[in-house]
Amino acid sequence: MSDALTHLTIAEARDGLAAKKFSAVELAHAHIAAMEAMRDLNAFVTETPEIALERAGQSDARHGAGSAASAMDGIPVAVKDLFCTEGVQTTASSHMLEGFVPTYESTVTANLRKAGAVMLGKTNMDEFAMGSANITSYFGPVKNPWRLNDGKDRVPGGSSGGSAAAVAARMAICATGSDTGGSIRQPAAFCGLVGLKPTYGRCSRWGMVAFASSLDQAGPMTRSVRDAAIMLQSMAGFDPKDSTVVNEPLPNFEAAMAGSIKGLKVGIPIEYRIDGMSSEIEKLWQTGIDWLKDAGAEPVEVTLPHTKDALATYYIVAPAEASSNLARYDGVRYGLRVSADDLTDMYEQTRAAGFGREVRRRILIGTYVLSAGYYDAYYVKAQKVRALIAQEFAEAFKKADVLLTPTAPFPAFAIGEKMDDPVQMYINDVFTVPASLAGLPAMSVPAGLSADGLPLGLHLIGKPFDEATLLRVGQAVEQAANFTALPQLLGKA
Repeated sequence: MSDALTHLTIAEARDGLAAKKFSAVELAHAHIAAMEAMRDLNAFVTETPEIALERAGQSDARHGAGSAASAMDGIPVAVKDLFCTEGVQTTASSHMLEGFVPTYESTVTANLRKAGAVMLGKTNMDEFAMGSANITSYFGPVKNPWRLNDGKDRVPGGSSGGSAAAVAARMAICATGSDTGGSIRQPAAFCGLVGLKPTYGRCSRWGMVAFASSLDQAGPMTRSVRDAAIMLQSMAGFDPKDSTVVNEPLPNFEAAMAGSIKGLKVGIPIEYRIDGMSSEIEKLWQTGIDWLKDAGAEPVEVTLPHTKDALATYYIVAPAEASSNLARYDGVRYGLRVSADDLTDMYEQTRAAGFGREVRRRILIGTYVLSAGYYDAYYVKAQKVRALIAQEFAEAFKKADVLLTPTAPFPAFAIGEKMDDPVQMYINDVFTVPASLAGLPAMSVPAGLSADGLPLGLHLIGKPFDEATLLRVGQAVEQAANFTALPQLLGKA
């Protein structure tokens, strides 16, 4: 029974709880046991079994009284460790924040708690969300549960790699992630999951540890498209504490998935065919086009000329914002403090000891592009290119209802590969960054396996605040792909 409970989707668990086939406490116990059995993956920084069982008991009381709060009531959830959680350590996987226990709750996790979700713990991530392989964490790399017979552990993608590994390894039914340039979608592709980045402003950023404020967006990581719709419903909503959140009623995302995609136009950006992309990714992309065509959609070619400039633009804008956001970590107010003889020395030693190599690299890049001699040459120019990218998407959406691309240029690679070349690491996000710069909703759906047996994802990009269409098309891809493979440690496909 325990193993069966950890293989449920949100929708299946919701229906099982409603029918009293099992209790929320039983569901929590099963996932706590899975967390203990899978600790080798290093997916969690902090486990909270006592909180999980307490909240599961409260959920059972609501179900018993016929007053379940939502479809998420009693569902075991893993929380990425950059969402502040009241009374529970929140580190952003950095030595700088090790031991920091917030006295407040992020809006996203507060919304999930209000919906009855059961928090299992805080997941490992790239330090301050800076990375695309989950190898920059102060607490060590996360291992992808998908393994080959070559004896090498593979990356789960990043920065939400701990969340992705937890869901893929059946330690949690779903997880929160955050996406700045692809940090939900790319790990979802590497781990065989659905990862949804909502429109910028759909979910509150209040209580999230900031990386790049104009890009960061919370979203769900799940095992099905329907689950993504259910979870997003509980995460999203207006928040007066965040001036960037849209103030409008939420659609019923699950209900909006009903119906066919017949007559929809699916844009295929010609610029996404890049040099060095593997032939199997190219083939899967064409297969995805054929699936949507068979479902009644019409493929149309669109052009996004500044796609080639998106990665460079992102790695100017995001580090610049990171440089500003991370200035608060100075050893004075909270977090790590290294004792020194004077204030300046304390600043320098605290930041040198508290930040890892990748975070220091991005702070230096950001400080450089914001400096007086280079602000116009780099930062201002990058913002102009960002505006052009958003404009090109707007033009493309005059011809198409949704866009289809690959999620990543290659499957999960071994831990240790690409680490000496940050540029190669940054290329992981080449397909996901443009939508982030434009603030658009986007989703990765598992669509097949590589020749070696590793998951591959297809990437859908939607119009602003049109997650409903995105989810409907995603469901069509999901049904055609019929992805049922499991990581080796869980069983054969």
